[in-house]
Amino acid sequence: LHEISFTIEAGQKLALVGESGGGKSTISNLLMRLYAPSAGQIFINGMDIHDATQMSLRDSIATVFQDASLFSGTVRENIAYGRPYASDAEIEKAAKAANAWSFIQDLPDGIDTEIGERGIKLSGGQKQRIAIARAVLKDAPILILDEATSSLDSKSEIVVQDALERLMKNRTVLIIAHRLSTIAHVDTIVTLKKGKVDEVGPPKQLSRTAGIYAQLLELQTATTEQ
Repeated sequence: LHEISFTIEAGQKLALVGESGGGKSTISNLLMRLYAPSAGQIFINGMDIHDATQMSLRDSIATVFQDASLFSGTVRENIAYGRPYASDAEIEKAAKAANAWSFIQDLPDGIDTEIGERGIKLSGGQKQRIAIARAVLKDAPILILDEATSSLDSKSEIVVQDALERLMKNRTVLIIAHRLSTIAHVDTIVTLKKGKVDEVGPPKQLSRTAGIYAQLLELQTATTEQ
């Protein structure tokens, strides 16, 4: 990353767009303090994140990644990972908000079903909805979505995207996406090119330039029509 500078206003949805290796996931990793920048600073509410404890920082952030990061255990344990003492009613409410409750009830032991290592007993769409339910239950003010629907088939993507729309309400959201359909309604898009900010603006504005977003949009539209 070089000379990166942009602001996400509270309650705003901002998407990072660019080719693979352009630095999108690096920015989210820096925000979560998985490693430190060699230069520059990251501020949340005017506070340098390196002046905050890792626990307080990560308590403020919920994530949904392409890999749902589930672990061997029950559905209940996976949803409640961010809030281990959540009540059954709270877990059920989060699962319903994530469009997960109906399939959970169909599992052999319902919410107490063992899902296997990395959730191997669940489909891709089911795993993502468990991850979304986890984020709903955690109820953090900042949300990071990193390619959250890129590995799903079209039918699963519709269900998961509906759950994500519900999750994003009233939060500050950083979205990393390859499927541009998932970011059509964000407030701002930041395009990255070789580790630098290329363009910043709302989707409608950037769709009319000859930049990365416009090029990807044209490419995906052509592919969809074919």
